[in-house]
Amino acid sequence: MTPEELRDSRAARERLSWLVLLALAVLVLPWHQSLPAESAPIIPSALGLAAEGRGWLWPVVLALPLLVWASFKGAGGRLFLGVALAAFAVLLVQGFTVGLRGPAFDWLTILFPVAGQGQTGLGWGGFASGIALLGLIAHALALRGFCRGDRFSASAVVFIVALLGLFVFYPILRLALAAFVGPDGEVALGPFLTRLFAPEIWRLDCLTGGRRCGVVINSLVLGLLAATICTALGLALALIVARTSFRFKQTLRALSILPIITPPFVVGVAIIVLFGRTGLITGWGAEIFDIRPTRWVYGLSGILMAQVLAFTPITFLVLLGTVEAINPTLEEASQTLGAGPVKTFFKVTWPLLRPGLAAAFLLAFIESLADFGNPIVLGGGYEVLSTRIFFAVVGARYDLGNAATLAMILLTLTLVAFWLQQRWLGRKSYVTVTGKSDAGLASTLPFGLKGVAWAAVIPFVAFTIGVYAVVLLGGFVHDIGRWDLTPTFAHLRTAFDFEVNASGLQLYGSAWNSMQTTLLVSAIAAPLTTLIGIMTAWLVARQDFAGRNAFEFGTMLSFAIPGTVVGVSYVAAFNVPPVDITGTAAILVICFVFRNMPVGMRAGLAAFAQIDRSMEEASQTMGAGGAATLRRVVLPLVKPAVFTALVYSFVTAMTAVSAVIFLVSARHNMATAYIMGRVEAGEYALAITYSTVLMIVMIICIVLIQLMVGARRLGRRREFQGQKAPAE
Repeated sequence: MTPEELRDSRAARERLSWLVLLALAVLVLPWHQSLPAESAPIIPSALGLAAEGRGWLWPVVLALPLLVWASFKGAGGRLFLGVALAAFAVLLVQGFTVGLRGPAFDWLTILFPVAGQGQTGLGWGGFASGIALLGLIAHALALRGFCRGDRFSASAVVFIVALLGLFVFYPILRLALAAFVGPDGEVALGPFLTRLFAPEIWRLDCLTGGRRCGVVINSLVLGLLAATICTALGLALALIVARTSFRFKQTLRALSILPIITPPFVVGVAIIVLFGRTGLITGWGAEIFDIRPTRWVYGLSGILMAQVLAFTPITFLVLLGTVEAINPTLEEASQTLGAGPVKTFFKVTWPLLRPGLAAAFLLAFIESLADFGNPIVLGGGYEVLSTRIFFAVVGARYDLGNAATLAMILLTLTLVAFWLQQRWLGRKSYVTVTGKSDAGLASTLPFGLKGVAWAAVIPFVAFTIGVYAVVLLGGFVHDIGRWDLTPTFAHLRTAFDFEVNASGLQLYGSAWNSMQTTLLVSAIAAPLTTLIGIMTAWLVARQDFAGRNAFEFGTMLSFAIPGTVVGVSYVAAFNVPPVDITGTAAILVICFVFRNMPVGMRAGLAAFAQIDRSMEEASQTMGAGGAATLRRVVLPLVKPAVFTALVYSFVTAMTAVSAVIFLVSARHNMATAYIMGRVEAGEYALAITYSTVLMIVMIICIVLIQLMVGARRLGRRREFQGQKAPAE
């Protein structure tokens, strides 16, 4: 069999698989989640529902024989693609047109009297039919030359675009429309403009001697300061770990990653315990230096401290992968030509760090803008966009329109930051990992730069140790807030009490339910997030297809919107048909996947920017398809990005609060919602105890992830084994 015949045979089998799935979806599987008993047909499939009077489903049912017939005419032809697109459009239209309380148009009730009874959300049949139709659309596009005819790449693009449309654009659109709704419920431009140009949003009083600036200015100042400091600290940590002979690298790496596994509110509480008016360090300062205690920790300074502690690990993980991927032969060549270590660093190493620096700064900036936990605890009178949106939604005066307007401003700020990042990187090449032999030895960090790096890292490490000493101590003493350090395990028993008896293991603690749900949801969401994020980065970096730039922009939207807004928009979008999943564990998984996917994507893009295309092209020349090339060639080279995405997505799912607070239910409660309830009730010790246990669980999981992912092997010699740093 020739290669062409083999490809045609594989394409035919793939097409048949999608058609079989579509047949099962419309003929066998239940189309809806449930139906009223008096209107439920004997056969709950689309065919059975259509035969019982729900005639708006006939176009979906008839799409099956039409697609079978069109496939004989040519699966890559316009007829087949047109039928598949039309069937998918009908699936969407019928789902959004006939709601839970009936159809959106009166004429549908006249045409189909049963439509007045309404319909519930899509079930297994509805979702399976959508998947099958998307697969057939991608198949037809690939046969027509989309993504150079690679069916795997075409399918990946189509499915990711569909998922982004459903779980990113649709909820945001539902919420954004609220910005144009006035107090009377009518849609108009006036209310939006009034909210957009409100003085309390844009005022610059703090820059001209007044008390406060507007909420947008506050957010920008905080975001820029946090992103700059976090990127600098992350680079210093990455250089020390990757380019020095420091013996305790693993300890430093573990210590620097601690903040990323910290549940919300705990860092804020620890900072208050240390630096509040009655805090430990504040008290020492008052006694030693005769300084009057103030509330300086509440406001910009306190939020900035907490955010630097929380977001530096993100920049460290991104930049560590970038530093490790730099080809050391380039630095050796520079020194061979007479350049000293300092000149080599700034002329060779620094330019190659630009993709990682840009990705790290962007992620830290967006994280700062979207942060909710630290400003709510340490904000005081310093308002930022995330807290203003939260209080607009859940405050005494419910104002969804104002929240939506502020969310659109925040989205604009993020898109501008993304555009500036692209402008800074430009069109230069940063490829350092190629298919050629790479036996170089990375040069050590110059003495002067090493001193600067340590000067930045030591205060950060000391601050981290102080905060986590409070966290670890606070759960096992009577009341850390009042410095009552009487040892006790009462808080641990309250949260995680258990008993082993004749009936087996019995869990009595109040935190077990939320802990089990959190672990399950995080374990499902983390690999899905990594898979979609890395695959999206591969498509953007390696595939040429129409709308690639828009595709890249779209992936950043969910990360740009505060978690508070994401939670509210998900409730608004997915509390009614056709996708009715509010209150389930599925909505928690989906929220985490598409909220955290951009981290894996940005880390992947930074890694792909340093890997030559020639290795993937060689794989495809040898007959491997897109899926095999991605699995066997690409993924082993981007293991640092995979590790970053897995760790970040898992830990964020374990510790997220702003979106989760709107999506949890009595059956599916999350750890952060439990902790937030304890903080609101003033039970700080119980909250810290739960956080300590949660951190220990996450550390164990991160070690398991590291063992599972492994290390990237680039064929280089062991670094710094008996090698001395070259003299300047």
